Order: sequence, then structure tokens, then C-alpha cells
Amino acid sequence: MSSENPDRYARGWEKLKEIDGHAGENVIESLKRIAPDLGRYVIEFGFGDIYSRPGLDLKSREIATVAALTAMGNAAPQLKVHIHAALNVGCSPEEVIEVITQMAVYAGFPAALNGVFAAKEVFEARGLLGDGVSPE
Repeated sequence: MSSENPDRYARGWEKLKEIDGHAGENVIESLKRIAPDLGRYVIEFGFGDIYSRPGLDLKSREIATVAALTAMGNAAPQLKVHIHAALNVGCSPEEVIEVITQMAVYAGFPAALNGVFAAKEVFEARGLLGDGVSPE
């Protein structure tokens, strides 16, 4: 994957690994054969430019991302990646559920329900449902 701005790409790659770990790397890897430029855009713009800005901490950025993806209602794979990321940067499962629940007001109950079920899958995968989080 070539890049016109190696510093931007390197900064984005480091930020992606910091936030998403292997999940983010897997997304980029899955794009290499079919849409390598899209993967580069995600790294350079999304993580090298936006996630690297100083105006918000990573926890706030992930809360906003979980809210936006929940409100979209049609981005479950990306929502799951960003729920993992939110947990990675310090959000609690309760905070994730609260953000998703808030979206019922603005995006409707179907979007919020889809978000909760995505969160449930992530929490189960991470062994977090026994900690008092009950998204059902």
C-alpha cells in the first residue's frame, strides 16, 4: 500500500493500532486485495488526520463514533469494531449501553435495539456480560 504522505500514514497506522488493536488491522488487511486505496484513506484521513487531532480525547471520540454508527442503524460490523475500540480506550460497558440507549431518542428504537445487540455480541466476546451489564 503506497502513500503520498508517509508521515500521515504512519501517524494514522499508530493511532489505529492504539485504538482498535488487531480488529482495525484486520479491517485494513481485508481491503488490501479489493480496495487498497480505501484502506489507505481510512488510515490517513480517519486516523492520521481526524483521530489524531487534539480537540477530543480518544474516549470522547469513540463515544461519538458509537453514537453515530448506532444512529445510522445499518453499520453493525463497524459499530462492533468501535464498541471494542470504546472499551479499549476506557469506556465502560455501562457507558456504551447508555450512549446506545440515548440514540433511541434521536434515531429510533430499531436503531438503538440493533446497537444493543451489537454491544451484546462484543460484550459476550470479551466476557463482560457477567459484570452486571444486561442489554436485554
